[in-house]
Parts: sequence; C-alpha cells; structure tokens
Amino acid sequence: MKKVYHLSTCNTCQKILKELELPDSFELQDIKEEEITTAQVEEMKSLAGSYEAMFSRRARLYRERELNKKELSETDYKEFILDHYTFLKRPVIINDEEIFIGNSKKTVAAAKAAVHG
Repeated sequence: MKKVYHLSTCNTCQKILKELELPDSFELQDIKEEEITTAQVEEMKSLAGSYEAMFSRRARLYRERELNKKELSETDYKEFILDHYTFLKRPVIINDEEIFIGNSKKTVAAAKAAVHG
C-alpha cells in the first residue's frame, strides 16, 4: 500500500508533499475531511512499532487537556489519535512495508529516498 495521511490545511504537510513529488500510485487522505479508522491506526502501529511513535506532543490539545502532566499508556495514545486528528504526528507516509512519521528533515529525506529509490 502507498498512502499518505496528512492535513490539507497544514502548510508543513503541503510543503512536504510538494517536495516528495509522489507518484500517482499514492493515495492521499486528508485526516480532517476523512477520519482515520481504528483499522488504519492499527496498521500504522504495526509498521511503526508503537502508538506513541505516531502521537504528536505538539498538538495544542496535548497541553489544553494537560496530558503533558499524565503518564500515558499505549492504549491512551491509540484512543487520543482516534479521538482527534491533531494527535496524529503528520504527515504519515506509508510506502509498502515502510512508514515515515512526522516532518523532521531526516524523516522527509528518508521518505523521498524510499519513494524515488
């Protein structure tokens, strides 16, 4: 499967998608318009190794809900990601059996190499 979970309203996601120059074989899913499903989150977790790896601590709701003051379990991370799209670290790029999560330069470079390599 070749898929990208992103936010169309996010300038960083837009910039990364432009930089990646994805082939037409990739499916894009705007997670604000089309909510991610439990099955999709579980598939991402199977590639990423944990729900925590996909969880965004930069989300405004992270501090608003005072989650930064709590010990979160893997189940908590999964439930928060399913509860609100902002908790998913973006973009998430799935290239067959590889997953690239987030917007760090290193992650984007690795995704670009995998997509075009």
